[in-house]
Amino acid sequence: MRVAVVGASGFIGQRLCVALDRDGHDVRALTRKPGKYDGAGTAVGADVSDPATLGPALRDSDAAYYLVHSLDSANFEQRDAQAARNFAAAAAEAGLSQIVYLGGLGDDEDDLSPHLRSRREVERLLGAEGVPVTVLRAGIVVGHGGISWELTRQLVEHLPVMITPRWVHTRTQPIAVADVIRYLTGVLGKPEALGRTFDIGGPEVLEYGDMMRRVAAIEGRPLLVLPVPVLSPRLSSLWLSLVTSVDTRTGRTLVDSMTNEVVVGDDSIRSLVPFEPMGYDDAVLAALGERAKQRRSA
Repeated sequence: MRVAVVGASGFIGQRLCVALDRDGHDVRALTRKPGKYDGAGTAVGADVSDPATLGPALRDSDAAYYLVHSLDSANFEQRDAQAARNFAAAAAEAGLSQIVYLGGLGDDEDDLSPHLRSRREVERLLGAEGVPVTVLRAGIVVGHGGISWELTRQLVEHLPVMITPRWVHTRTQPIAVADVIRYLTGVLGKPEALGRTFDIGGPEVLEYGDMMRRVAAIEGRPLLVLPVPVLSPRLSSLWLSLVTSVDTRTGRTLVDSMTNEVVVGDDSIRSLVPFEPMGYDDAVLAALGERAKQRRSA
């Protein structure tokens, strides 16, 4: 298939393009800076905020992956919504047979954070022009370069004693980035995946605090976690920006989402794309190994 990947230079997109190329697909890596793209596939200039660029970029494509999020923007909800509208219209005009979108886990009955509400809105808007959308919803993706994973790793490595907000007790279902890629490639072109939403996660449900303790144990580091219920989201994001490389705005967006439990409610994806997902400790080891390899080659 000829497959367009929007967000090809990102954490997921880079890996996805490699996997799609390896599977024999004709990959079009849509990027705002095609001259600087050095990943798998053919770089194609496109910007989801500029509708005029999308039609030519999607021409003759069979399907597309949509991996765009704007966490570092003050008006990310509006920006992401408009970008999704632009892309949906261009995808319909190009006659695409499928859009695959990576969204976020979370119970719709819960009081979802602005970040997760935005993910839901993007899901809806991508399908508004009639192109069948396949949505995969994930929680924390464990892999070198992922923002949520980097928060976890850097907190563990920088602070042997952590005074943390209540979100350390929120449950999540982390998944290895390699398994996310397997699910993403596994739903491509499958009629039974069209117009459906799937939850994806690893085999373990863990609290954020447990995840950090497990990373500390793997790295042989001391770690004491002391929850402080009165620590506000604003102070939490400022704290994260001081001890990690994540900027305050992105940190605030992520902290708001950490109050929502993000666990798999429907595991029907397991029958459509059957394999055994990686355990949390193995996912951590893989992420740390990739980081070490990258640092050695730098």
